[in-house]
This record gives sequence, structure tokens and C-alpha cells, in this order.
Amino acid sequence: MRFSALIVFAALVSACTPAPAPEPVTGSLPLFGDGYRFKGDICRRVGEDDFTNQFLDDAADLVACPADAENLGVFVTDTGAVEVAQRDGYILYSVPVR
Repeated sequence: MRFSALIVFAALVSACTPAPAPEPVTGSLPLFGDGYRFKGDICRRVGEDDFTNQFLDDAADLVACPADAENLGVFVTDTGAVEVAQRDGYILYSVPVR
């Protein structure tokens, strides 16, 4: 009886524990960092691969933002970003390094 009560208790406790948030699906884009400009931002830096190497520049950061993100106009205005491509649900921007 006591063993059964422990199993039930363990099942109830594990049911109350929140599942970890899933990682965003990034397709084939080599995204890195915790956010662009600030930790937690939805835009992220993009590394080099066969597709992105054509957009990399020593004087700019390559940044990907979800295509359905709100306030992308503010991001573009604040950073001077220029859209260079779209892929895997992201808009890729070249952002001049200041």
C-alpha cells in the first residue's frame, strides 16, 4: 500500500512540473547567441554556411528575425538593417557594425 502511494505521489508531482520550452525550429540556418542586441531578443546572429556566406561582411552583422515578428520596422530603423534574404521563416538582415 505504501509503495503504491509513493508511485501515485511521484506521478502527481511530475505532472505538475512544467516541461522545458522547446527550442525554436531554425531549419538550416546556423543561428547563435541569446538574442541580437539584448539577451532574449527574438532576432539572432547568423553564422556561416553555404547559403549565408554570400551575405557575410566584416563591416556588418548578419541577423535573422522571425518573418512574423512584430516591430521589425522599428528594428530596421534603430539598427540601419538591410534585408538581404528570407529563409526557413526568417528574414535575414545585414546590420552595420557601429
